[in-house]
Amino acid sequence: MSLRVSPITPEFAGEVFDLDLSQPLNKQQVEAIDKAMDHYAVLVFRDQDLSPEPQLRFAENFGNLDLGFKKISKSPDRLNHAAVLDISNVDATGKVADRNHRKIIGNLANQLWHSDSSFQTPPARYSMLHAVVLPSDGGETEFADVRAAYDALPDVKKRQLEGLHAQHFALHSRFLLGDTDYTEEQRQAIPAVAWPLVRVHPTSGRSLLFIGSHASHVVELSIAEGRLLLMDLLEHATQPQFIYRHAWKPGDLVMWDNRSTLHRGRPFDLSARRELRRTTTLETRAE
Repeated sequence: MSLRVSPITPEFAGEVFDLDLSQPLNKQQVEAIDKAMDHYAVLVFRDQDLSPEPQLRFAENFGNLDLGFKKISKSPDRLNHAAVLDISNVDATGKVADRNHRKIIGNLANQLWHSDSSFQTPPARYSMLHAVVLPSDGGETEFADVRAAYDALPDVKKRQLEGLHAQHFALHSRFLLGDTDYTEEQRQAIPAVAWPLVRVHPTSGRSLLFIGSHASHVVELSIAEGRLLLMDLLEHATQPQFIYRHAWKPGDLVMWDNRSTLHRGRPFDLSARRELRRTTTLETRAE
């Protein structure tokens, strides 16, 4: 089956039409979405009326579900579905959280460039974020194409990156924001993992930069040299020519490949209610 996709840019991000994600997909539709993801890395589905159950069913077409940071936080599950992540500024009672609530730290950490669950093995494959309630202004999500960013590197820089690995740790981004109050059990809940700075996408075959705010240092370099390299690569990968900025509308579902992209949320009024729900699948060895 062919999927009707309108490119947002020629090679990065596309909008999908005439597909109701609340209904079960057949094998041909799943394969068509996979093929489109290999090309665009970000797909936008508008006007999707989804409760958590059909969103979970849609996600399950693309692999095992990921709990990500829930393995550490163990916070009350407002949505009553372990694999549906509550990307909101709403506390367990259903009220907008106070600015000093730990939930707000999660909102702020999401404003750092990152790849979901790069801090674990296996890492994340696809993330699917559904907009439920939005503030009147702000809160957009930006995506960076780390495939195109790698392609644009000078050959000398590509050679420099060969054989280098970055260590990714789940709490590194939280530490950057001064959120350090975690038990030893929480700190050890997801062991740090080292990934090559340059990975090859398992199905598209494209080389990409695997970086972001979960990357704490480069294993083969001194801490200082490695962190400068990571900052340099992040600055390069997030130049305007590599970015798609998504302005959310209620009912939008945006699906992205965490291997091919970085993403970050943009600021919004933290006193204004904002609710999105994310499902994420894991990379599989069979890819």
